[in-house]
Amino acid sequence: MKIEKDRVVQFHYTVSEQGSEPLESSEGRDPLAILIGHNNIIPGLEKAMEGHEAGDKFEVDVVAADAYGVRQDGLTQRVPKKYFKDTKLEVGMQAVLQTNFGPRAVTIQKIGMSVVDVDLNHPMAGKDLHFAVEIVEVREAAKEEIEHGHVHGDGGHAH
Repeated sequence: MKIEKDRVVQFHYTVSEQGSEPLESSEGRDPLAILIGHNNIIPGLEKAMEGHEAGDKFEVDVVAADAYGVRQDGLTQRVPKKYFKDTKLEVGMQAVLQTNFGPRAVTIQKIGMSVVDVDLNHPMAGKDLHFAVEIVEVREAAKEEIEHGHVHGDGGHAH
């Protein structure tokens, strides 16, 4: 079965910045499960998967614009320190802030007495990425998965 919109795909991946050592891999863990065509992963990787089927192994380079976006200068915000609770903050570290729109990864830029300046760009923004992918399984999505926009069951979301 070929990968196309409204299909569930389970896959293993290794990602690195182009020309660098791996940053992350699913090897040794359960494969990642996504619903194709529902913005579950970065667009460049999803597009590269289309037409593949279980058992396929391939590599693909994804430019920053089709990954986590280009870096936006000035995308910073000053946040009261209390929102970081008891986290020991250091300049350059990644932290997760709870926002009105859900959790958001930020990078600490400057730490003051009562406020913290954070960079709101995704930590991988502006980076061209290289993926090594192994497709493990492809199946039709259930009606409920399509309605919800994500995978249920193994490797997916549990309600």
